[in-house]
Amino acid sequence: MDYVEMESYIRDYGEDLFCFCRSLTRSREETEDLYQETFLKLYELADKLEIRTNPKGCLMMISVNLYRNYKRKMAIRHRITGTAQSVADLPSSEPDASYHVLQAEEQQILLRAVDSLADRYRLPVLLHYMEEQPLEAVAAILKVPKGTVKSRLHRAKKILKRKLEDAHYERSYG
Repeated sequence: MDYVEMESYIRDYGEDLFCFCRSLTRSREETEDLYQETFLKLYELADKLEIRTNPKGCLMMISVNLYRNYKRKMAIRHRITGTAQSVADLPSSEPDASYHVLQAEEQQILLRAVDSLADRYRLPVLLHYMEEQPLEAVAAILKVPKGTVKSRLHRAKKILKRKLEDAHYERSYG
C-alpha cells in the first residue's frame, strides 16, 4: 500500500471510523489511540487483506480486533495487579462534535442505553444500525455466524426496549 492509497482511505473513511472508535472506547484519548492504531495495522496488513471489496468493513474489523485485544490485556493486568481499569470504567472526556448533533433528550437516553449494553450486544448494534453495515459484514467483522448476529441484535433490541421503557417511566414519574 502506498501513501496515496492510505491517504484516500483516511479521507474517505476516517470520519466514520473515528466515530465508530469513539463508540467503542467511550473516551477521547482511547478513541484517538484506537483510530491511529487501526490505520497503522491497515498499513502493516495491507497485502494480506481484501480491503478493496469492503474498505469500511475492513477498517472496522481491524478496530474491533484491536479493541478486543486491548480489553483482554487490561483484564489480565487487572487480575494480576488489581489496579488497572477496564475500558468501561475509564472516565469519559468532553463530548466531541458528533455528540453535539445528538443533543435531543431521547437520543441521549438511547445512546446511554446502547452504551450500557454488554459488548456482545453493543458491537452488533453499532455496526449494523449506526454504521449501516449489512449483517454479513457484521458477522465477518465480529467473526461470528450471521445467525448469531441476528440473535444478538434481537436480544439487544429487547434489552434496549426495556431500558427505554424504564427511562421513560423514571422521567415521567420520577
